[in-house]
Amino acid sequence: MDPIALYIHWPFCLAKCPYCDFNSHVRAELPQQRFRAALSRELAYEAARVGRRRLISIFFGGGTPSLMAPETVACLIAEAKSYFIPAEDLEVTLEANPTSAERGRFAAFREAGVNRLSLGVQSLNEEALRFLGRQHNVAEALAAMELGRTLFPRFSFDLIYARPGQTLAAWRAELTEALGLTADHISLYQLTIEPGTVFAKAHRSGAFRLPEPEEAVAFYVTTGEIAAAFGLEAYEVSNYARPGAESRHNLAYWRYHDYIGIGPGAHGRLSLPEGRIATLRQRSPEIWLERVERDGHANLEEAALSPLESAREMMLMGLRLREGVNIERLAQRTGVSLGEVVDGEVLRTAVAEGYLEWEGTHLRATDAGRLRLDALLAALLV
Repeated sequence: MDPIALYIHWPFCLAKCPYCDFNSHVRAELPQQRFRAALSRELAYEAARVGRRRLISIFFGGGTPSLMAPETVACLIAEAKSYFIPAEDLEVTLEANPTSAERGRFAAFREAGVNRLSLGVQSLNEEALRFLGRQHNVAEALAAMELGRTLFPRFSFDLIYARPGQTLAAWRAELTEALGLTADHISLYQLTIEPGTVFAKAHRSGAFRLPEPEEAVAFYVTTGEIAAAFGLEAYEVSNYARPGAESRHNLAYWRYHDYIGIGPGAHGRLSLPEGRIATLRQRSPEIWLERVERDGHANLEEAALSPLESAREMMLMGLRLREGVNIERLAQRTGVSLGEVVDGEVLRTAVAEGYLEWEGTHLRATDAGRLRLDALLAALLV
């Protein structure tokens, strides 16, 4: 059996950012004890049915997982290690924000077993932080970054670019400053407008303008050039790392390994005796909690994936990676050949025009292909 990864969703935040469409909620009080017990029950439920697999990563995401009690984090890590066979280099990531309240917990999270911190910095510009609805300022971000790289063996942070009014020169300066603070991994996302967010309404009303497509391409190309100058390779469309520092958890998604997802709104992909399934938890924290306390889990949906559906997912995820998709593994994993999941004429044209390339057993998108990956995938996959 393939190794397995574990995703644990903490749905609470101090405030809802206007660009965010994640399953996150603001509550006056956080039910720490009940959530700890409920997450433990869901983990036990999934562990019982997937068996004693090799565990390669644990990822606490959200929401804002650094609002969790460190005791909850320690408990869930210990339980996961007891249910599964932990890899010797087990990666345990926790997402955090740079507010002073959350920074105060960093040492306790390290003691609990977290060995990789992912920090939601988003910008090193005061005006941009206010526009993005962040609860920290630049000084707090810099302090959290320094603490993160001191306390944790591995450290990553996120930035959002191509913001309204941002110039390419300003982004060059901001990214250069950020990369000079020494992290082995960084996630760099262009600002996008997600349906149902505060920004979606504001953008429709004309309150702000995003860069035109040509400008966005220039931002993306510049981002890759600056990251490369600091020794970070774009191993995925929006993720850059020094060799060996790639996010193992996210690689589990992109390489189409199994992963358990527990907590409100969490997704999972599991290989069971009856076949491969997609799982989805109840999104509402309160309903999720009641369901877990009643049933031991809060599955909202559990759907069997056909071999072709699995193959499409594996292509969608794998072509985001610079390494691409291992076509031999595609057939082994799904029982579907490349010719059954792609339009042959589109594939030949994309290779001829330099958007896709073959190397050994791998099909991958070129730099030109990654610039138009969404459109390329829409045309390529049947």
